[in-house]
Amino acid sequence: METTAFERRRTGDNDAAYEALDVSVVIPCLNEAQSIAFCIDKAIAAFKEAGIHGEVVVSDNGSTDGSIEIAEKHGARVVHAPLRGYGHTLRKGIEEARGQFIVMGDADDSYDFSQVPRFSAKWREGYEVVMGNRFKGEIKPGAMRWHHKYIGNPVLSGILKLFFRTDIGDAHCGMRGFTKSVYGRMDLRTTGMEFASEFVVKAATMGVRMTEIPVTLWPDKRGRPPHLRSFRDGWRHLRFLLLYSPRWLFLYPGALLMLLGGLTGLWLLPGPRVIGGVVFDVHTLLYAATAVLLGFQAVSFAIFAKIFAITARLLPEDPRLNKLFRIITLETGLVIGAVFVLVGLLGSVSALGLWGVQDFGPLDPVKTLRLVIPAITLLTLGCQIVLFSFLLSLLGMSRK
Repeated sequence: METTAFERRRTGDNDAAYEALDVSVVIPCLNEAQSIAFCIDKAIAAFKEAGIHGEVVVSDNGSTDGSIEIAEKHGARVVHAPLRGYGHTLRKGIEEARGQFIVMGDADDSYDFSQVPRFSAKWREGYEVVMGNRFKGEIKPGAMRWHHKYIGNPVLSGILKLFFRTDIGDAHCGMRGFTKSVYGRMDLRTTGMEFASEFVVKAATMGVRMTEIPVTLWPDKRGRPPHLRSFRDGWRHLRFLLLYSPRWLFLYPGALLMLLGGLTGLWLLPGPRVIGGVVFDVHTLLYAATAVLLGFQAVSFAIFAKIFAITARLLPEDPRLNKLFRIITLETGLVIGAVFVLVGLLGSVSALGLWGVQDFGPLDPVKTLRLVIPAITLLTLGCQIVLFSFLLSLLGMSRK
């Protein structure tokens, strides 16, 4: 029967044997005295029963209720995460873990650590990430609040599927396994509860081999209010997903605004239009022009946000973006911007000529605005394209 890493260390086994661990169970902890022992005992018993060379690492985030002493007494190795936050605590525990494969889970005994061998079995099959799925398994009565079960988790997991084309059905399950090597390549950055989302996003964008297994969620034994704050942490997850996907936050809405604004403007240029007795004229044309300008700003933000995310190692390199740098050079942008400005100036001169015909007196705004609005839009858009090209060129130089 195999011994745990903690037991080998206590008995003075050599360092080489101590380092040669298969599985590390990492448990983040903050005042979990009523439940931490159950988690550790189940994990160690599972190691022995399955013949796994393993260890239990409790990453403590400042417990004051005796959790540290209980964890050490039951055979876990305790490491201390000095910075507050779920993400910080997990990252400290994972960095200190010595196993090739990590299984993480909460310290409130809501996940059954006797199931660790099922996760490591999938690792043996060649999977780098093994996610638990509570919806394919079982959620015991009282284990999950209704708005988490029917709103929060399905909505956030659905957004992950849509934005990042992942098949993971329970992206926020607290029990999951992964190789130490793939974790190192992920280079996770978030510090709070959104750590769970970043983990899945990085795994999906990196194309790692990933699978799910059913798990059971039990009512917790924490005996205190949960650290999770539903709406605050839900918003942090959603905010992270939006910021992590500039396409959905900026690019698609911006492109849609430009398309609708441009089509509406072209439709109204010849003259007023009537639909169902409603007259659309220069006032609608002004809103259409505004939509085009706002849309271009959003598209620009999408490109800049993507470059920032890649530079900050939040997202992997994108071949399409590298191709964009080759196509949209500074010179190309300057030429396009100059053409727009020139056409806008010509429109402005034409409007000035109409004013001169009237001896610079009062004008019919319905007629003049149909010329002035497109002219101003082209002038503004041309200037924006020039500025966009300069900034894009600077960012391209910094990346090189």
